[in-house]
Amino acid sequence: MTAVSNIYPTAALRAADAAHHIHPFSDTKELNAEGSRIITQADGVWLTDSDGNRIMDGMAGLWCVQVGHGRKEIADAVHKQMCELSYYNTFFKTTHPPVVALAEKLAQLAPDHMNRVFFCSSGSEANDTVFRMVRHYWAQMGKPEKQVIIGRWNGYHGSTLAGTSLGGMKAMHGQGNLPVPGVHHIDQPYWFGEGGDMSPEDFGIAVARKLEEAIDQIGEDKVAAFIAEPIQGAGGVIIPPETYWPEVKRILKERDILFVADEVICGFGRLGSWFGSDYYDLKPDLMPIAKGLSSGYLPIGGVMVSDRVAEGIIDKGGEFYHGYTYSGHPACAAAALANLEIMEREKLVERVRDDIGPYLQKHWQALGDHPLVGEARMVGLVGALELVPVKGDRTKKFADEGTVGTICRDISFKNGLVMRAVSDRMIISPPLVLSHEEADLLAATAKKTLDETYAELKRTGRI
Repeated sequence: MTAVSNIYPTAALRAADAAHHIHPFSDTKELNAEGSRIITQADGVWLTDSDGNRIMDGMAGLWCVQVGHGRKEIADAVHKQMCELSYYNTFFKTTHPPVVALAEKLAQLAPDHMNRVFFCSSGSEANDTVFRMVRHYWAQMGKPEKQVIIGRWNGYHGSTLAGTSLGGMKAMHGQGNLPVPGVHHIDQPYWFGEGGDMSPEDFGIAVARKLEEAIDQIGEDKVAAFIAEPIQGAGGVIIPPETYWPEVKRILKERDILFVADEVICGFGRLGSWFGSDYYDLKPDLMPIAKGLSSGYLPIGGVMVSDRVAEGIIDKGGEFYHGYTYSGHPACAAAALANLEIMEREKLVERVRDDIGPYLQKHWQALGDHPLVGEARMVGLVGALELVPVKGDRTKKFADEGTVGTICRDISFKNGLVMRAVSDRMIISPPLVLSHEEADLLAATAKKTLDETYAELKRTGRI
């Protein structure tokens, strides 16, 4: 890592952080003993910490900084909006210009059959909204018995009560006696880890038919919706076999249940299309959105609503008793509008599809030849490396699952690249503005990290 001048008191900041801050998804006792990383500045795809080290942001913050850090246009738009109207709610028969403009813009970008949006502040809130909206829709349609929502094991839909329940993370379920009643989980389309002796094509069809089996088991008259990410993000960048989504689409077409495509990670250019639903030609009834909507500059999320569902919950009348203080916050809407304007002006979606996506994919696939890597996979600018103890044998896993991933993650950060570890999978999701030179450096640093991790595992007898 290249160091610049340090003006931040790292030790004092770490002490204050340890004394007062409980971090998300962290062992706070362990973290406090180690000391937090303190990020003080960012520009483009680069972060700077409190010791002056520059680190490449290989995760775009938390899957979200599409246009890169430090875009003055977004800061200026937020400042202008806050000077005009810093905040007002969208309750009480009220609206304001930025939320109107953003709703109209999203209707233009979303699939053609989706023309309305319900705003919130995050992907987790979006999926809590989905949970209630799905059940409210069926009640409005005279079918209140349709209550069950089917999700997937290892899917991720946030960490709120409903979001955690809809997701399939068992460790999360273990805290809080979840999921709530009315949620059922089926297998994920994770061929590398769960495909056994089946070909990817056969596995894709077989695991898709788990949805059909679940609907038959529960009863179509009781199933309200199926929720899934086009590509599972936090679950480890699980890219389904090519046969998976066509078979799911067949099943959904034949059944009277709603389809929820969680676009919180896949949306806004990540896959080289505006939405994962565009990439896989899906036709969702509801689409939770967040993250890339504002490139993380301010917290905003929402649910894109199909004409079918909108008609059910609007045309039949009656109040939908749901909303958030910051639904459609004017400054957040202004940030999102400025972000989307940058994405369109710089053709970032097309760039991921035609230029930087294929360029980085070629580098990333080459890492699949490393003796520590069982599979390298990537769509658009989201990818994963499967770390394995025995190359060529998908049945062999490391003891103490997740330990090797953590070792590799820490070495990567030391080398100046943020990669995320999901169990023993290394994940990247860089900003869409990544240059070719930065992609070269990302791949070279990842290779260096794999070499050093491999050497450390040999030294400690793990392989």
